[in-house]
Order: sequence, then C-alpha cells, then structure tokens
Amino acid sequence: MVNSLGADGRSHRDPGRPAVLGPPAPVDAGVPTGGVARRLGVSPTTVRSWERRYGIGPSNREPGHHRRWSPQDIAVLEAMCRLTARGVPPGEAARVVLATQDGADVRKDAPPAPSNTPDAPEADGAGRPGGSRALRVGTVRPECRGLARAAVRLDAPEVARILRESMDSLGIVDTWTQIMMPALRAAGRKWAAEGEQYIEVEHLLSWHVSAVLRDAAARPAATRPVPPVVLAAMPTELHTLPLDAVAAGLAERALPFRMLGAAVPPRALLDAMQRTGPGAVLLWSQDRRTADRELVHRVTQSVWGPRGSRSRALVLAAGPGWSRARPPAGTACPRDLVSALALLEQALAL
Repeated sequence: MVNSLGADGRSHRDPGRPAVLGPPAPVDAGVPTGGVARRLGVSPTTVRSWERRYGIGPSNREPGHHRRWSPQDIAVLEAMCRLTARGVPPGEAARVVLATQDGADVRKDAPPAPSNTPDAPEADGAGRPGGSRALRVGTVRPECRGLARAAVRLDAPEVARILRESMDSLGIVDTWTQIMMPALRAAGRKWAAEGEQYIEVEHLLSWHVSAVLRDAAARPAATRPVPPVVLAAMPTELHTLPLDAVAAGLAERALPFRMLGAAVPPRALLDAMQRTGPGAVLLWSQDRRTADRELVHRVTQSVWGPRGSRSRALVLAAGPGWSRARPPAGTACPRDLVSALALLEQALAL
C-alpha cells in the first residue's frame, strides 16, 4: 500500500484518497546488511567498512534506499571472508575478489599473510551498540585469527581445514600453543562475558580441536618399546582437551599411552595402573574443586611387579587445579604441554 511514514512511524495516507495497491515486492529484492553480516559471522561495521574502503558493495543500490545484497554480492563477501580467515589483509583480499567479481574463482588455498598482526579494528565493531562479534585473540599467527573468525561464523569445514593444515605444517605443540589455545581462551572469555549467545562457538571449536587431536593420537604407528603413559582426569573432572593434546604429542614422539579420559574413579585408575605397569601417570585437574590430593598420594605410592623388582611411575599433577606453590608430594607439576612432554619422555627413557 502506497503511503508515507512520519517520524512516529505511523501511516499518514490522505484519508480522502483511496488506497492504491502497488506492485508486489520482487522476490530477489536482496538481503539487508544486517542479515548478510549475521550470515557471514562478521559485524555490520565490517561489511560497511569493506564497502567504504574497497568498493565491495551491492551492485544495484538505489539512492535513498537501504543496501540490499544480491546472491552475487554475497558471494563476493563470502570470498572476502574466506581470504581474511586465512590471514590475507583485507585490502589484498578485496583486490582479488573484485578481479573475479562473483567471488567463485578465488583460490581456496590462498596463502596466509606473512606476519603476525593484532586483530584488525574494522573486524570487531568495537564501540558499536551490541558490542563485538569477533573473538579478541590478540597478536597471534594468521592461522589463529582465521580459526577464530571461522568459529564465530560456525564455519565447521573451515575450522577443520585450518586445524588439519596447522597440525601438518607446525606439529602438535606449536598448533596447540599458538593456534588452538589462544582461540579457545578467546571463545571462553567471549561466552563468559556475553552469556549463552556465544557458547555455541566455544562448543563447535572445542569439538573440532578434540577431533583433530584424537585423530593424530589414534593414527596407527609403531611405538618405542617402553612402558606406557596413563592419562586420566580426576574423578569429578570432565575437561579432557589438554589430555587429548598430551596424547597427540606422545603419539608424535612414538611413545605409548593409555587414555582413560574424563572422571576416572579412584579404583578404576589404580586397577589400570596395576594392569599396565606405566612408566608415568599424568593426572589432569582443571579446577581446584576437582583436585583430589588423597588420590594422588595413593597413585604415587602404588607399586607393581614381582617382589624384589617392584616398579612405580612418575606422577605428573597437571592443570590449573593444582597449586604450583604447593604441588602434591611426590609429583611433578608441568606448566605447559612442552614441559609435560619433556618430563614424560625423560621418564620413559630411564
């Protein structure tokens, strides 16, 4: 119906004139900027910034009307997101996608930017109503920035690709410390600050990190002829991602392990030690409420083997649940994945 809207948003059609039916809105009228931004997992500020700085905007924009993005326009924005997720600077990405116009010919293996830079201000929408949609990862490798952006978009294939390629090129330790952990911490901070709005991002990212680590740990490979490492979380501890990282690191070093996983009951843990005769045991606690010192004491006192040749394992109390100022007696407290793997490798080599 043809009418005009006043400042109060109400219709001010002349009551003396009959209503006139206008033509139906075209089916392909396009998507508004806010809808495109939500679809791509970026802020509307980023979309407008790309239009203002690089000329990436709707191909058919009528003066006085809101921007409406056609499928072809959205394809160009998707190409921009793919390239910037790989660390390509926005200006360079824009030159590529504008050269292809529809974004379909953008190489999926576009190289990442050669240097580390902090989060770009244009991508986070800082200072805008509603806050930022980006994960603030700080100054990190381009792969980590790309991982964080893909996670916010819930782009599972891109998350998996970045993780796999990082593992292949950097190895377990560097991928965990330089790419996985900064992104996971940023996701955790985000949903803690924003509530349920971002927990889906953290869950998707955690699942893919765990999947990639477990795949690396489970690859068939010959291991050294040494006693295994037992990996277990405390009886009330449900977090196991760091255990997955240790398992992957041990597999990379051809060291055998037995993964018991989350919430291992005391008796099950002690029985497993008697049955496997481990060279070392790593006990994970994410929170002080799950750190069972009495159980750790029982583990450190456990021995096995025939009388006269008894053996016991090196026990590592790992994770923020244990106080580094007062670690459990008879244990080592590694600070990170690097030190944990070094201690375990040394223990098994003895």
